[in-house]
Amino acid sequence: MSGSTAPAPAPLPEQPVAVWRALRRPLRFLGSWWPLRCWAYLGSGFVLGYGVLCALALLLGLGVLLAVAGIGLVLLAGALAGAVPLGELERRRLRWAEPEPVADPHTSLAGAGAGAWLRTRLRERATWREFGYALLFGPVFGAAGFGVLALLALSLLLVVSPVIVWALAPEPVMLMPGEAVAGPLEALGGTAVGLAGLVLAAYAAALVTGAQVKTARVLLGPREEDARVLELTRSRVRLVEAFEAERRRIERDLHDGAQQQLVALSMTLGLAELELRRAAGAEGAGGTTGADGADGADGATRADGAAVLVRRAREEAKLALAQLRDLVRGMHPQVLTDHGLAAAVAEVALRHPVPVTVDLQVPRLPEPVEVTAYFTVTEALANAAKHSGASRVAVAGRVEGGRLTLTVTDDGRGGADPGAGAGLAGLADRVAMLRGRLTVSSPVGGPTRLRVEVPCSG
Repeated sequence: MSGSTAPAPAPLPEQPVAVWRALRRPLRFLGSWWPLRCWAYLGSGFVLGYGVLCALALLLGLGVLLAVAGIGLVLLAGALAGAVPLGELERRRLRWAEPEPVADPHTSLAGAGAGAWLRTRLRERATWREFGYALLFGPVFGAAGFGVLALLALSLLLVVSPVIVWALAPEPVMLMPGEAVAGPLEALGGTAVGLAGLVLAAYAAALVTGAQVKTARVLLGPREEDARVLELTRSRVRLVEAFEAERRRIERDLHDGAQQQLVALSMTLGLAELELRRAAGAEGAGGTTGADGADGADGATRADGAAVLVRRAREEAKLALAQLRDLVRGMHPQVLTDHGLAAAVAEVALRHPVPVTVDLQVPRLPEPVEVTAYFTVTEALANAAKHSGASRVAVAGRVEGGRLTLTVTDDGRGGADPGAGAGLAGLADRVAMLRGRLTVSSPVGGPTRLRVEVPCSG
C-alpha cells in the first residue's frame, strides 16, 4: 500500500464543476436530471437572493443613517454577522447543483457565548468573504436566475400554445404582437420556438449555475491559508500530546531503568562497606590476641567478599551510566550538535541491528531541520528493525533548491500503514511544522520507502 502523512499545506486542488462537466455531452445533458436541478437551484436562489438583497439594503441603509447615534454600528455588525448563516445555508443549498461539498471555513466555537462568537466571526476573513457573496447574491445571481426562469416560463407557454389556442377558441390569440393565430395548427410554430427556448434555458441555467458554484467555492469555502492554519493547529495539538507522552516515557525509563540500577548500586556499596569494616575488625582482633590465624583468615575472606561486591557495584554503575547515556542520546544526541546530521545518522547506523547504507551529502543545516531529519531517520530505522523484516536499509539525502530531501528505503515485507501508529504521525507533525512533507510508500511485499522534504530555512 502507499500513503501520504501530513503533507505541507499546499494549494487546495481545483475541483471541476459537475454541471459544466455534464455539458461536455450536450444531448446526454438534455436527457438527464441536470436541467431540472439547475432550474430548481436558480429558482430558489432568485427568491432567497432578493430577500437577502432587501435585508442588506435595509440594515446597511439604517446603519449608515443611525451611525451617529451608535445603534447604526450594531445594525452594520448585524448585517456582517448575518452573512455567516447565509454562507452555511448556501453551502447546503449548493448540494443541489454540486455533489462535491464545500467545507466550512470557520473555526469551531462550540460552547462559546454570543459575545465571543460575534467577536471571533467579525475578525475572520471567511466572514468578510461571505458578506461579499451576500452582496453579489441578489443583484448578480438573483438577476441571472430571474432571466433564466423568465426564458423558461415563456418557452413553456410557447410549447403548450396549441392547447391554449384550442382552449380559448374562438377568441383570437396572438403569439406575436399584431398577428392573431387562427387555430391550433398555426400555433405549432410557437411550439417549435418553445422547444428551442427550453434547450436554450437548460444550457443557460447550466452556465449560470456553474458560475455560481465557482463563486461559492471561492467565497464560501476554505482558502489555502485557512486550511494551513487548521492543519498547523491540529499539528500543534498532536505535538503537545506527543511531547507529553515522551515526557512520561522518559520518566518511566528513569524510574524503571537507571533509578533501579542506582538503588542496587547503593545497596551493593553498603554491603561492601559493611564487609570491609568487618574485615578490618577481624584483622585488628587477630593482631592483638595472637591467635592461630583463624581470625586473620576470616578477615581475608571478608576482604575478598568486599572486593566481589565492589566489582559488582562497578558493573551496576556502568550499566546505569549506559542506560542514562542511551536515554540522553535518544533525546538529543551530542554528535548531532557537534558534527551535524550525516555524522549522527552514521552513528545510529553503526548500532542498528540491520545493515544500513548511509549516503548523506548535506552541509550543516539549521538546528530545527537537522533535529527533524534525525528523528525521522531514527524512527524509520526503528520501524524497519521491528516490523519490516528487512535485510538491509538505505538512507540517502541531498540538498537541492533550498530543500533537504531524505529517503529511507528498506527491502522488507511492506504493508506499512502511515495512519495506524503514532510514530509516523508524530514525525509528520514535526515535518508539517517546518512547512515540509513526509510521504510513505509501502506496497505489500515491499519495498517501504519514506521520503521527507523540508525547506532548509527551517
